[in-house]
Amino acid sequence: MDGTVVVRDLVVDRGRRRVLQGISCAVPRGTVTGLLGPSGSGKTTLMRAIVGVQTITSGTVTVLGAPAGAAELRNRVGYLTQAPSVYADLTVRENARYFAVLQGRGRAEADRAVTDVGLADAADQLVGTLSGGQRSRASLACALVGDPELIVLDEPTVGQDPVLRADLWARFHAMAATGTTLLVSSHVMDEAARCDRLLLIRDGRLIADDTPDSVRATTGADDLEEAFLRLIRTHEAGRAPAGGERS
Repeated sequence: MDGTVVVRDLVVDRGRRRVLQGISCAVPRGTVTGLLGPSGSGKTTLMRAIVGVQTITSGTVTVLGAPAGAAELRNRVGYLTQAPSVYADLTVRENARYFAVLQGRGRAEADRAVTDVGLADAADQLVGTLSGGQRSRASLACALVGDPELIVLDEPTVGQDPVLRADLWARFHAMAATGTTLLVSSHVMDEAARCDRLLLIRDGRLIADDTPDSVRATTGADDLEEAFLRLIRTHEAGRAPAGGERS
């Protein structure tokens, strides 16, 4: 496999539960790759493994040619978690400028990131006074401020209004056009059509790794949600033991 991110035979256990079950995939450079699946499917665990903060049981994760979590990747990978990761007692602008300093960037880059996520009018508001959606965008600004080569975004559009969601996806594609690689998770299947490539995960297993058009062609379904349902049914039928009983 070849790509900005290469995952080989990744297994992650939590206690006695196997969360990821031998996943192998690659995330191509300069694309917006969607990581789709229902809540609890293992999306966040896979993302944590990619940014190097997840203990793995076996397998390998290589990011930009280095092992995930290597010190040399700290300024090359941006990560947006589901929970806002900004300081409530600082303004949006102050948060962005603080993270810019950590990345060796200046005020201009911080202010541009705030504008890019649609928070220019709220730049001087304390984060603690923002709505949930605005807090998520403030976190996104901090993840973008260093112009990382790889950006891992865990459900960045949750809680955003439709117009802003469209603006954010346009921003993602503009970044990909300049060579940035984005991995974006979502449990909202209608966002799949906005991606260049799709990874569909269910119960810790990867059941699709293809473009939206190829997923449609493979399943014979024009609607991606229906296509995913067909893939899931095929996958589950293949796992069922003889006689039709499930283990």
